[in-house]
Order: sequence, then structure tokens, then C-alpha cells
Amino acid sequence: MWMDHRAEKQAAWITSTNHRVLSRVGGVMSPEMQPPKLLWLKENLKDSCWDKAAHFFDLPDFLSWKATGSLTRSLCTLVCKWTYCPSEGWDASFWTSIGLGDLLDNNFSKIGSATCSPGSPLGEGLTVEAAADLGLNPGTAVGASLIDAHAGGLGVIGADVHGFDLPCELQPLTSRLVMVCGTSTCHMAISEGPLMVPGVWGPYRSAMVPGLWLNEGGQSATGMLIEHVVKGHAAYSRLQALTQPRASAPGENIYSYLNRHLSLMALSGSAVDLLGSSLHVWPDFHGNRSPLADPTLKGMVVGLSLSQTLDDLALLYLATIQAIALGTLHILEAMKAAGHDISTLFLCGGLSKNPLFVQIQANAAGLPAVLPHQTDAVLVGAAVLGACASQEYGSVQEAMKKMAKVGRVVQPERDLKSFYSRKYQVFLQMFAHQREYQALMLPR
Repeated sequence: MWMDHRAEKQAAWITSTNHRVLSRVGGVMSPEMQPPKLLWLKENLKDSCWDKAAHFFDLPDFLSWKATGSLTRSLCTLVCKWTYCPSEGWDASFWTSIGLGDLLDNNFSKIGSATCSPGSPLGEGLTVEAAADLGLNPGTAVGASLIDAHAGGLGVIGADVHGFDLPCELQPLTSRLVMVCGTSTCHMAISEGPLMVPGVWGPYRSAMVPGLWLNEGGQSATGMLIEHVVKGHAAYSRLQALTQPRASAPGENIYSYLNRHLSLMALSGSAVDLLGSSLHVWPDFHGNRSPLADPTLKGMVVGLSLSQTLDDLALLYLATIQAIALGTLHILEAMKAAGHDISTLFLCGGLSKNPLFVQIQANAAGLPAVLPHQTDAVLVGAAVLGACASQEYGSVQEAMKKMAKVGRVVQPERDLKSFYSRKYQVFLQMFAHQREYQALMLPR
């Protein structure tokens, strides 16, 4: 549901109100947040859905309710997606101004009357029914939830980096940027005090790490974009045939094959990255989440030829990965301008298992990338919450430091700095050109 953009009109209208709560979401209401989705439901499914609903949940809170019967919501979900403010609560004037004043009834019971910090124990633990479904004991502790990406953040950001020769080793956690890379990518940076980053969600207090403020940038389509580009290419059927079990190396998939194919295409001793010199992609096929906060933006590709070979597919795949990495740089630049001081990337999620993707992220940003020891850092973050709820640890900070481990460090290839500086200039010009084209086509 987060990726559903049908509420673009409602989001734009909410932004036009200039209500004070917008300062908590980078100044622009995203169609991926809950207020515009709720407004869409009321406007389009009033009789069949809106009028009949007893509660509206984010998935994390729905799961904890199913597990425990508790209606207490996590601060993570309410603060990050619903405009809730921990120190002030719900802003009644906001919901009234956007036509959802009926949510004020019974102390906002439909969207959350009670809240707590992630990792706080909920109710009496697992209900008898939930315990039977899960094969666990009734009463097993259940911690208040985190959004999946934020759980990934907890699963990596606190790792002990001693001995890995990283710039963040002697720096606070605020020097680390978490990237949870999957269907989309979330870029999460924390700070001691609130930092306003235009076009980037937040600042959110205690939404991921208790006591610290969170800014959350992101790209609406990354893994999905790569899959879209690769599977939509004319040479995809050829790629499929080459990666069938009988035709490929053991354990090889379409992406490992493309990575190997690009290595073979590169000149001897030359970096694969340089193959992307004349093919450029603007990656916002599903709009821009950050830092432009414009869901109407579209994708662009410059440098196509009539050829439809496997080489062309590999190059388009490479250019797409590079564009996604330059999008990370774009977000980093916005965060830096607002006061963040990031020295190290911490990656997790499905795309972090692709070594070419990780290397290009490091190369484009000019920063080392840390990969977790655990296969799935999101599950580690969820385990941190359970460990806190069961009182195994006294705080989230203690738990994440003990449970998060460094697996591998990928250093940037410094001799590519000039290449990515020039490619970033092309990247920014592509956006400027799209804006120019839009202006030219406005009715006269």
C-alpha cells in the first residue's frame, strides 16, 4: 500500500493548505503517507469502507494488534506516516482542515488513542489464539513495532565498527546513514537535535533510535526499477535462457550474470563504471520521494541506440544502478546542506546482496559502505524490539549495539571521483531539462 500513488491529488491539496504539520514531513505531503490515503478512501469508498471502518492501521500496528489485542500504536508509525507529534499529540486542526474531522471522535480512536515507544511491551503478550497460530507460548512478550525499513536501521546502525578502518569509528552514530535497499530505498540519518531538510521526511523524534531525531529520505522505486528495466528489455529472453540452471554457473541469477557480463565488457584494467559514460538515466519512473518531493516526475534515458543485444541490456542495467546511486548522492547533499555530517553508509536489504550495486553506491557517494553480518538486518531490528519487550536488554540502544554486527566493508574506488562528479552534473541537468520540457508544453 505504501507504493500506491492514487492519492496524488489529495496529497497535493494537503500540501497546498500549508498547515504547520507539513514542517514534519519536509514541507510536502507525500502520496505514500496516510493522510492522503485516508482522504482518498473517504472520497472514493465512503459507504463501503470509510463509514464501516472501526480502525485504520499501518501494517506494523495491525500485526501487533493481531498478536496481542492491544490497540496501542507505535510512535514510529504514527510519527513517520500520520503527522503525530510525541510532545503535542494529534493536531486536531490539521485533520479538520483536510476534511477528516470525523477522525477526532472518541479521542482519535480510529487512528490511535494510545501510543508508546518501539520495543515497549504490548498488553499481556501473545494472545492464546495468536500463540497457537505462531506455535509459541501465550504471554510471550511482544514489543511495539517499527516500520520495516526502520527495523533494518536498528539492525545495522549500532554495530561495533572497531577494527574496520572506518571514518565513523571515532564518531557518534549521527555520522552513519542507513540505506535499506529493496523494492524502494530508505535513507535514514539521525541527529541530536531536529534538522529541517527540505524534501526529506522528518525531523521525527525517537522514531527509530530513542532520544534521537530522524530524517528519512528515499527513492520510491529502486529494486523495482532495476527489475522493470531488465525485464522490459528486448534481450531479456536471451538473458533468461543463459541463466537457466543447465546453461549457467551454479547459483547464478540474472543479476550476477549481468555483473559478470559487464566485467567482460570492460577494457582490461578498466572499471566497469566507465562503461556508463554515454548512457544516462533519470530514475524517477515512479516519481521522486526525496529530495525533490515530486511524485509527478518521470523517468528519462539518454543515449539509446537501435541495438537490442545483451550488451545493450547490460549497459542499461549499469546506467540504472548508477542513476540510483546518484539519487543517493542527491539526498546526501540535501542532508549535508541542512547540517548532517555523514561519513559512512550502512546498507541492508535485498539490493545490498548485489555486489555491483553496493560498490557503485560507495563509488558515487565517495564513502565506505558497511554490510551487516546477518542475512536480514530487518529481522535483527525486529528481534531488538522483542529483546527489549522481554527485558533481555534495558534499552534499544543497548540491544542494537549487542545484536548488530558488521559483515563486510566496501571502500569507494577513489580514482572514479572525477567520473562520478561529471556524471552527477549530467544527472542534475536531466532533471532541469525535464522541468523545461514540462514548462514548454503548458497550454498557451
